[in-house]
Order: sequence, then structure tokens, then C-alpha cells
Amino acid sequence: MEINLLMSIIEQYGYFAIFFLLWLGIVGLPIPDELVVATGGFLASIQLLDPVYSFLAGYFGVASGLTIGFLLGKFFGKPILRYLTKSEKMRHTVIRSTGLLEKYGTLALCFSYLFPVVRHVVPYIVAMSGMSYRRYAALSYPIGLIWTAAFYFIGYLFGRNMEGIVTMIRSYGLYGLLVLAAVLAAGWFFRRFFLAKSAYRAKGE
Repeated sequence: MEINLLMSIIEQYGYFAIFFLLWLGIVGLPIPDELVVATGGFLASIQLLDPVYSFLAGYFGVASGLTIGFLLGKFFGKPILRYLTKSEKMRHTVIRSTGLLEKYGTLALCFSYLFPVVRHVVPYIVAMSGMSYRRYAALSYPIGLIWTAAFYFIGYLFGRNMEGIVTMIRSYGLYGLLVLAAVLAAGWFFRRFFLAKSAYRAKGE
């Protein structure tokens, strides 16, 4: 259901839809960020969107969400956290995010993107802790780029099957990185294999 809705929205509003759906993810839009990026990749693979613009819309949406999360934490951190912790589920997420930062320090920024929702809470907390924007940008934007590229290519390579793959990766937590790498490697291998096979057949004809 989500993929059909996403495709309809993105087909109608194009690159702006990809950007704003990711931008709004920071305030809890109930559509997985991974699926938004992957849908952009899928629509690019069937030539309904330009591959470069689709990817850039996804990355700029992710980067804008990271920026807004940091700025909100910098200027409104405590009220936001008080509001978030009114919900038991969000209270657990805040505790989990804080635990990651206490255990791994700023390195937690580099793998917080593997955890749904946590990735949106960590920027608030690091901003409240006094991290400089320069350091935050140096850590978070490159990771955001890698994350965007990974899910973009899942959509590009696996088409409509991406929804099941995205769901599986979201469920694996820290192991999601290994699952993601395996999925991309498999997609690359099979794509190269079939392209080589098609080229061989064309040459034989």
C-alpha cells in the first residue's frame, strides 16, 4: 500500500515530493525515509524520473532533515525532548539514542542512520550537548550521502521488490548494514550477469 501511495505522490509532484517527504521525516511523517529514497530510484530506473535529479532530490531532502534536526536541538532541544518523552515509545527511543551516544560518543552519528526514528533523535541530542555545527556536518552529511546512495540503488536495482527488502533491513538494526551490503552486492552481480548475457546474445545475432 505504501509503495503505491508513494509512487502516486512522486509521479504527480516529482522531485519536490521526494525532497519534502524526506524533509518532513524529521517531524515524524509515517512513511519510511528508506522507502521514499528507494522509490525515487525505482522511478528513475523505469525512466519516469531523471536519475541524477532523483538522487539529488533524495540527498538534499536527507541533508535538510539533518540540518533542521540539529538546529531544532540547538535552539529548542529541551522543550522538544520533553514533548517527545510524553510518549512511552518515543521515551524509549530517546533513552536508546542517549545510550548510543554515551557508549560510542560522536561515532554514534555514523551508524544512527541504521535505526529508524533514532536517526532523527540523535541530531537533537548532539546539538544540545554542545557539538559544533562544523563537526556535526563533517560526520553526518557524508553518512547521509552513503545512506541515500544505498537505498536509491536498492530501488533502482530491485524495483517493486524493494519494499520487502527495505522492511527487512529496517528490522535488522545494526545488522542492517551487512544486510544492505549483501543486497547491493547481489543486485550488482545479477545486473552485470544479465547485461553481459544480453550483450553476448546480441553479438551472436
